[in-house]
Amino acid sequence: MNTKEFLGKEVKVTMDRLLGSKHPKYGFVYPVNYGYIKGVISGDGEDLDAYVLGETKPLKTFKGQVKAIIHRTNDDDDKLIVMAKGKNITDEEIRKLTNFQEQYFQSEIWR
Repeated sequence: MNTKEFLGKEVKVTMDRLLGSKHPKYGFVYPVNYGYIKGVISGDGEDLDAYVLGETKPLKTFKGQVKAIIHRTNDDDDKLIVMAKGKNITDEEIRKLTNFQEQYFQSEIWR
């Protein structure tokens, strides 16, 4: 799958890890909303994952624009960065906000 085709597109994210929820296996708390694009299969065989950034309350769903992609170079599981239209974020801010999970992987940010 070429996740680059999602850059700039509007997507609907269904959250399975709401802001403030605890990971069931590893126990860390999600500092951002985290979910998936229903029906879009990623390289790992699961629904394509997305971080929803710039929102400050737990959300069940979110419709926003794909601003960037975290392309993991040592794992086949890219992550979309989704935000409200009109909002933007630097690569450094993306790294800071997603480090709670991305620190365990090597990646590059695609724009």
